[in-house]
Amino acid sequence: MAIEAPISKFKKTNYKIFLGICIAIAIIFAYDGYLSKYKWSGRYSFYKEQVINNDGKPTPTMNFNRKSPPFFLAGAVFFVVALYVVKDKKLIADENELVISDRKRISYDSIQQIDKTYFEKKGFFVITYKNKGGGEVRLRLSDRKYDNLSAVLEYMVAKIS
Repeated sequence: MAIEAPISKFKKTNYKIFLGICIAIAIIFAYDGYLSKYKWSGRYSFYKEQVINNDGKPTPTMNFNRKSPPFFLAGAVFFVVALYVVKDKKLIADENELVISDRKRISYDSIQQIDKTYFEKKGFFVITYKNKGGGEVRLRLSDRKYDNLSAVLEYMVAKIS
């Protein structure tokens, strides 16, 4: 029986919030940079202050407002891609190993120690294991990154004991 810990809703929500912020900032700066020159816009006083009162030459603030929206939209695209990449990511504790990704698997035989001192208070535990090269590796798993991590921890402890 395998126990799964999907990527946390906390992490997905953070990506969605950053996506929304990037889009909102891009819209605000584009409005100030391009639409404030019309008298019907509510920001004509901003345009007057930044361009007209400056001998018709845009100030650095106005230049920033005109040039930055594509970069904020690129940031929004980044968060959409990141959300798409992590949406199906999960941590799986199966019969013989802990599967973190397709390339990273930790067999229960190689685990030397599980430090769950801070799991109740801070929501993370540390696994110390030997990698294939013989070196000691510490892996920190947090409940901010994965949901259902307590069930995975209990299952791992039962398998190691």
